[in-house]
Amino acid sequence: MRGTKWMVAVALWAGTTVAAQASPAQFLVSTDWLEKNIGDPKVKVLEVSVDPGVFERGHIQGAANLVWHTDLVDPVRRDIASRDALQAALRKAGVSSGDTVILYGDNNNWFAAWGAWVFDVYQVPNVKLLDGGRKKWEAEKRPLTPLATTAKAGNITLSAANPTLRARLPDVVAAAEKKSSTQLVDIRSADEYSGKVIAPPGVAELAVRAGHVPGAVNVPWSQAVAADGTFKSVEELKKLYGAVGIDGSKPVITYCRIGERSSHTWFALSKLLGYEVRNYDGSWTEYGNAVGVPVANLAGTVWTGK
Repeated sequence: MRGTKWMVAVALWAGTTVAAQASPAQFLVSTDWLEKNIGDPKVKVLEVSVDPGVFERGHIQGAANLVWHTDLVDPVRRDIASRDALQAALRKAGVSSGDTVILYGDNNNWFAAWGAWVFDVYQVPNVKLLDGGRKKWEAEKRPLTPLATTAKAGNITLSAANPTLRARLPDVVAAAEKKSSTQLVDIRSADEYSGKVIAPPGVAELAVRAGHVPGAVNVPWSQAVAADGTFKSVEELKKLYGAVGIDGSKPVITYCRIGERSSHTWFALSKLLGYEVRNYDGSWTEYGNAVGVPVANLAGTVWTGK
């Protein structure tokens, strides 16, 4: 069964029905590889960072900028970008059919991983993350440029959204109430998970209730990466998640606060380990504000973290 799920995951990512044994190299590129292949016209580099002005101050040569809260989400309703809007953004960035797309960003690739998840929903093929993101690139003093480039318009055509890669509130409630076999992974900090705080310091997106979804295990996203921001090895990741019962034998839903950090763990579990995983982008800002859902609160705060 696990082998079958692995093959399905690979086929979904690749946009084909032909299964093949996957490896992290299919979904990650090193900083060394990217620097050597920047000039390849079939390699398109996209930055998805969260901190304002990061791209403008300096970015990888030839990279296009995708702004996560305008290019990757719907500007009117709380939802991911529509097929047409995302397709237009990618074409403007110069992405064409047959290209290899490299995503990278700040904060250990949080929003780059979000981009990879959104791309996966629309079945964009040949998408990889720059392992270590901006953090590793900058630490190695690799070149950055403040000069923007205008790409020749691309011709990529996106497929319809694949709903099986996205978890919704009813899916999470069903898992919490043991009405499904799906496992839940809360990737927030221990204080967020316990209910001591609702969100990281300085973050405005809050929920009314503090705590976590009942039954969810807590594996903070940062445990999946090494000190330089790169993902840990497959063996280390299997051990990390296996220690809390996540071994690929059951479907998994990842969640955080708004879905960006959980995308990072979704990538580790889905792409690097081959498990059957959905990301819940509603995450705690939806669940913690929902009426009638069960909440586990270890800190005893109950309301608004107090």
